[in-house]
Amino acid sequence: MPRTPIAAGDDEVPADEAAAAEETVPAKTAAVGRRTSQQTTSDLAFLARAMKAPALLDAAGRLAERARKESWTHAEYLVAVLQREVSARESHGGEARVRAARFPAIKTIEELDVTHLRGLTRQQLAHLGTLDFIAGKENAIFLGPPGTGKTHLAIGLAVRACQAGHRVAFATAAEWVDRLGAAHQAGRLADELTRLGRYPLIVVDEVGYIPFEAEAANLFFQLVSNRYERASVIVTSNKPFGRWGEVFGDETVAAAMIDRLVHHAEVHSLKGDSYRMRGRELGRIPTDTQDND
Repeated sequence: MPRTPIAAGDDEVPADEAAAAEETVPAKTAAVGRRTSQQTTSDLAFLARAMKAPALLDAAGRLAERARKESWTHAEYLVAVLQREVSARESHGGEARVRAARFPAIKTIEELDVTHLRGLTRQQLAHLGTLDFIAGKENAIFLGPPGTGKTHLAIGLAVRACQAGHRVAFATAAEWVDRLGAAHQAGRLADELTRLGRYPLIVVDEVGYIPFEAEAANLFFQLVSNRYERASVIVTSNKPFGRWGEVFGDETVAAAMIDRLVHHAEVHSLKGDSYRMRGRELGRIPTDTQDND
């Protein structure tokens, strides 16, 4: 029986076996070529689930026709599909971070009425919106009377930080003290401060609304000191720095805290009437109005 040599090596196989092998390869290729679009879609759906990439399946279908019309290369099509998946993940991740931050309400910088915002220019607001202060482990502090937009600013910047991929935690000053106090009582204050140190940004709202006792002031000082030059803080307060001694019950503690907060910080003093009360004519409230609560 004649034998056909194999070009890739010294071994030989019978000619009839070689012929059978030659027939088998095209047969398999033809079988692959006969795959239906339904089979391909089914496989793609399976792979998308396996990769936990739900947006990939939708993007593949939506972009396929465009790719054919515009004669995209395979690489261009793949890049476009993956970009859609990455964008979807970033969007969903931002939403999850916003929920985890526990904001009292969702506010954005875009919703802020800059015409009412006194003490902060459009240029300064735009600069804050770049979040460069977070990259630099710096702080942002907003001082001013109630209703001047401090909390809106703080939440708006924090929401943007969430959307940019940063973990954020929000609480009022009193809530932060309660949280740290509970950790202290449980003997895990150091662990809690370390855990909070992993957040690139925390927001401390309403410093000054409630005065602190000595122990609470010390806990708050530890929170600020632990983040100094390591991570960012946004602080809002209705009290100027000169009155923080009243808030913390100790001028020395207040001075040390202010020193750490403002060393690397943008400080903005907001002015004006209450944003919430704008347009209301309080003098016309009837004197016989009764409280039903």
